[in-house]
Amino acid sequence: MPPRILLHFTPHGRPPPGVVSEFAAERGLPVVDATDGRDVLERVGRSYPAALVIDATPPLDAALAVCRAIKDEAFTSVVPVIAYATGQGEGDDPAALSLEAGADEVLNHKLSERECALRLRMALRRAERDVSVHPTTLLPGTVQIERDIGRRLLTGEKFAVCYCDLDHFKEFNDRYGYNNGDRVILILSRILRDVVRAHSPTAFVGHIGGDDFIFNAPLDDFRKCCEEVISVFSELIDLHYTPEDRERGSFFGKDRRGEGYEVPLMTLSIGVVTNEHRSFVHTAQISQLATEMKAYAKTFSGSIYVVDRRHGGESALAAATASDENASGDHTQ
Repeated sequence: MPPRILLHFTPHGRPPPGVVSEFAAERGLPVVDATDGRDVLERVGRSYPAALVIDATPPLDAALAVCRAIKDEAFTSVVPVIAYATGQGEGDDPAALSLEAGADEVLNHKLSERECALRLRMALRRAERDVSVHPTTLLPGTVQIERDIGRRLLTGEKFAVCYCDLDHFKEFNDRYGYNNGDRVILILSRILRDVVRAHSPTAFVGHIGGDDFIFNAPLDDFRKCCEEVISVFSELIDLHYTPEDRERGSFFGKDRRGEGYEVPLMTLSIGVVTNEHRSFVHTAQISQLATEMKAYAKTFSGSIYVVDRRHGGESALAAATASDENASGDHTQ
């Protein structure tokens, strides 16, 4: 994983304020300057910086456009944005306009260096506390996952919650070591983020922990996302095994009792819950059903996604006993 940076966007080509440079140096954060908004969005989308500091000195259009783009995008809204202004132009209010655009904190030339440093520190601390990004993948954690589902419930949109889980990951970890296991987790996070973003710009990807991920997508988009994620994952995962294991299609492992057995190569199971045929009033209802569907998906061999088609009247046990027509009518193997 690349080292974290403090990204500094200045459409005016000025260096960051001294207090920002000192703050970054104290925390070992390299400061990377950017003068083009497209470059900023590309960098933030590629690897989340520790923070984005934007030069909000008038004229403001470029700085505010970048701030809005970062905060309106589910994949990048977790990045704390700090705006600063070295002065104030006539008719402009950089602080208010920056906050309206979504900035998490605002600095200006009237504040003391001590207060600026405290505001910078608190902005990063709030981001870590409220978002709880996963240290390996830097994807949003459970707080943000619940928040995104709750927002979609409030808007009344039709959407799908897709719970992704690796099969035989523990055995891979035991054989190849946790460093290689973390690498697989990171690669899966990148597949999910890039594929889901490509097919569904308003979707959201989060990391529950370990090898468990969730993405929420509009109803019209989730099938293509699931199919493409599985396709890309299936192409790449074999490369993480030795040639011998890859050719064999499995490796010899031992269970907790020390007995040997054949361990298949890793596959991906995705359990999907939608509000197409039923209404939900709380995120916990969706979470429980998504967990059921993920467990049901893992009963199949190979990489697969299964969709809950129940209308709400069936027993919860139906997820594990329903026919393909009722519960897993959409799947990829």
